[in-house]
Amino acid sequence: MDVLDFVPSVSSDGSKITFRLPERIGSEECAITRKALEAHFWLSPGADESRMLKTFADGRNRIAAIAERKMRARPDQPVQLTSDDFVTKR
Repeated sequence: MDVLDFVPSVSSDGSKITFRLPERIGSEECAITRKALEAHFWLSPGADESRMLKTFADGRNRIAAIAERKMRARPDQPVQLTSDDFVTKR
């Protein structure tokens, strides 16, 4: 998987991180919620912006893979990853 196209950023209210997938996949803006980072990537509740971005960077490959799958499954909808997207379905 390619590197993300632009620097991820934390929303003004701190509730999510926005990012883009590589151009070959789609140029839509994607997001992952803070709650998903807390539940699945060990982000501490109340963590500051720099810790959120570090946690995102550490989980970047997994986050991008899930975002790509969601984008391909629903190309006409915005990609906002939540905790539900990281639950293993059996």
